[in-house]
Amino acid sequence: MIKSIIKGTGKFVPPNLVTNKDLEKIMDTSDEWIQQRTGIKQRYWIPEEGVTGASDLGLEAAKQALDEAGWTPDDLDFIIFATLSPDIMFPGCGCFLAAKLGLNSTPTLDIRQQCTGFLYGFATADAYIKTGLAKKVLVVGGEVHSSGLDKSTRGRDVTVIFGDGAAAVCIEGVDTQESVGLLASALHTDGNFAESLMAELPASRLPQRNPPGVSLDDPRYFPVMDGPSIFKKAVRLLPKVTHEALEKAGIGLDQIDLVIPHQANKRINQAFGQFLKLPEDKIFHNIEKYGNTTAASIPLALHEAIEQGRIGKSGETVLFAALGAGLTWGACIYRFL
Repeated sequence: MIKSIIKGTGKFVPPNLVTNKDLEKIMDTSDEWIQQRTGIKQRYWIPEEGVTGASDLGLEAAKQALDEAGWTPDDLDFIIFATLSPDIMFPGCGCFLAAKLGLNSTPTLDIRQQCTGFLYGFATADAYIKTGLAKKVLVVGGEVHSSGLDKSTRGRDVTVIFGDGAAAVCIEGVDTQESVGLLASALHTDGNFAESLMAELPASRLPQRNPPGVSLDDPRYFPVMDGPSIFKKAVRLLPKVTHEALEKAGIGLDQIDLVIPHQANKRINQAFGQFLKLPEDKIFHNIEKYGNTTAASIPLALHEAIEQGRIGKSGETVLFAALGAGLTWGACIYRFL
């Protein structure tokens, strides 16, 4: 039976380190306030000069993942790029990434599932592999948030959360009878809550995407979030979808060696762990270093967890879980070969 096996991972963040102390200089906030509410100490943003898109960050992460897998770009059958912050309006980041990898015919797909982008990307890669449409798939999550944030006191509640970065995973179809690979995935969307976390402008549903007479400093050009609502949804839905994925996989929570949740807010992830009655050391956190990198968050955390020896040995099982804009949420369970 063909199983979807992770062969390599990679990560990349831009060199511009932005601490909470740095943010104190440009808005009315404090290191203590940010850490108490989010657990974040710093994040990385692209340089203010030059041109750096999500595909540029994704390229560096992809090269590292390909090297670890022992692949060349020509080995790829398919590229999936998850992002909410594409380089330009269109075409998608996958096209730019493929060209930067030196490819000129490899199919690509961009997905816009925000914080659950990697989960949707992994599940899609698994479907392509198991149906024989692809054998080697590159899944990339890449984000450049910093160029679209309101860096004034007005936007502080959202701006302090987000960081730029990318991560990549090489996934290969392997014929084995062992219970390994992507064991199960559970994915959901409820668009009734789309406006609780969104950036409204520019909007193609309007007669003009950039409405005339509206300043480019208008709040609708920047992300807005109903924080309390998102928090309540996350702590209720993440445990529920976790049990759904476990049931699909036919295993118990005690067989999970590590939980890697989306890194949106450390307080959410701690509450998630408490609902599941998990010991603190079973949940991986790195939000304090990177902030919320949205689609890059889970694969970036996976790469670091493997580097640190927290997960990755044969037979070890990891659970990924995320909730974000859409609203979208989900969980995936993966066992290492």
